[in-house]
Amino acid sequence: MSMVHASSGFFEPPSPHVKSEVAIICGIAKATLPDSGIDWDFFAADYDRIRDKIREVFPELFDNFNEQIRRPGGFHLANPPRQRVWNTATGRANFLIFPGIDENPPVPNPEMLRLATLRSHDQYNTTIYSLDDRYRGVFGGRMVAFMNETDMKARGIAEGDLVEIESLFDDGRRRIVGGFWAKPHNIAAGTIGAYYPETNALLPVSYHDVKSGTPAAKSIPVLVRPHSAPLDTGH
Repeated sequence: MSMVHASSGFFEPPSPHVKSEVAIICGIAKATLPDSGIDWDFFAADYDRIRDKIREVFPELFDNFNEQIRRPGGFHLANPPRQRVWNTATGRANFLIFPGIDENPPVPNPEMLRLATLRSHDQYNTTIYSLDDRYRGVFGGRMVAFMNETDMKARGIAEGDLVEIESLFDDGRRRIVGGFWAKPHNIAAGTIGAYYPETNALLPVSYHDVKSGTPAAKSIPVLVRPHSAPLDTGH
């Protein structure tokens, strides 16, 4: 949509000791990066200062950021590719192949599926505003496993059945979550989708991108089976 607008909470904080998301993030940065040379308290005290820094990094996109954000309705964020404008030397879109593109090691188990964790429509990052997801036709709940119908039939799973999901890692620890209801979805065979943080327990801390450290939460090797017995929580 490319619209940038200000937002604020509707409720008063339940306590003066409740911190804002920005204060929490800046506090973590201050504690873990004591020698960064960045005054994290300075940014947590005034969000305009954060927007000033964003403007310095992207001056063409966020010119007069603090002034524009205060306009009713916000402002439109230019997106050249949306207008078929490519700011490259050739004037065209350039696609690059880089090392590391084949980063999913093979898993010998033929029943393995690749789990991609998802956000719902009413979710921003880890903040969940409602239990609805109009993007995917889900209302009133988040314990959902989106599956290809071929994969469901191969496992004897029907729409609405409860399933449990177990991640596959050779570290001697079992990671299982259960109570998810299966929903057919237009997703590639061999893959499933489910919301996070509901499926965070399936991802080992060690499973991440080598360079950035970003958790590899879009390609978790898992097994999916009917959840007809009491959940085996492993260790």
